[in-house]
Amino acid sequence: MHWFNIWQNFEFLWPWMAAFLPLPWLVRRVLKPVAQQQTPLLAPHIVQRVSASFAEESLIQPNNRPKRIPGLFIALWVLFLLAAMRPVWFLTPTPFTSSGKDMILAVDLSGSMQKADMYLGGQDVDRLTAVKSVVAEFIEQRQGDRMGLVVFGSQAFLQSPLTYDLQTVKTLLNEAEIGMAGNNTAIGDAIGLTLKHRIKNRQNEAVLVLLTDGSNTAGNVDPLEAAEKAGELGLKIYTIGVGQVEHRTGLDAFLKSSKSDMDLKSLKQIAELTQGQFFLANDTQQLQEIYQAINRLESVEHEVHSYRLRSELYVWPLGLAFALSLLLGWLKLRKAGG
Repeated sequence: MHWFNIWQNFEFLWPWMAAFLPLPWLVRRVLKPVAQQQTPLLAPHIVQRVSASFAEESLIQPNNRPKRIPGLFIALWVLFLLAAMRPVWFLTPTPFTSSGKDMILAVDLSGSMQKADMYLGGQDVDRLTAVKSVVAEFIEQRQGDRMGLVVFGSQAFLQSPLTYDLQTVKTLLNEAEIGMAGNNTAIGDAIGLTLKHRIKNRQNEAVLVLLTDGSNTAGNVDPLEAAEKAGELGLKIYTIGVGQVEHRTGLDAFLKSSKSDMDLKSLKQIAELTQGQFFLANDTQQLQEIYQAINRLESVEHEVHSYRLRSELYVWPLGLAFALSLLLGWLKLRKAGG
């Protein structure tokens, strides 16, 4: 059973080339040898000597039957056909699939994401750690999508362009660190950078899942203006606010900076302008439920394509055929010289 599963990955792409196997025998049968038109020059006195030396009945009668094709030539022909049939070894176990959807994840790496108000695996963790755990699971469920990754803080950076290699996207997300893009929050720049990448790759339906725990405090692009442009270009945005929301009133609001507070109104407007939805996650469980909801909202049937990652094996029979042809040439020269 194990060997059967292994050989399931082996296949001939052009098996119909095997139909040419009997071609040499058909050619020998249909095309007769060309008759010799030249008359040999014989000396009469030599012919008389040969006739007198051998009895007529001992002379070897000519054999008119066609000679068999030598075994080495048959092997050479079989090797050429094997190469022409294009044997391949599939490196991926299943056919390549595509959902026809592009999805970009935008993750906030500002300083406020280090606040340890999330619960994961029996202990308190910072917001980014919880996000990495939940989003990694979400990425695995999006097989067939092209995914990209944008991280933002004081500036926005495209960590991964749209790709079917979801493992790379997940690895880049896990390597992201708080503060690597700056300590502020440039939500507008994150949307603008996504739009720029979207325009260059405008092939499929596109979705942006933007996660942040603050309000727009940096960058050159206004978030609502960027959202309006996104709506015009058909980019749907799901906004996710993560972390405990602090509602400050009176003297507390005056004394403490509100820069890091979440701008719920703007996040809702961004989603509404692009036909998306806004979600609020106060804990890890809610964050998981939100990504599961997005996964269901953006689920589509996969279209199966014929391409699978493979390794071409035709070079092996072709190489053997080349070596065998050298051997046949050497034997021919040796026979002619000996």
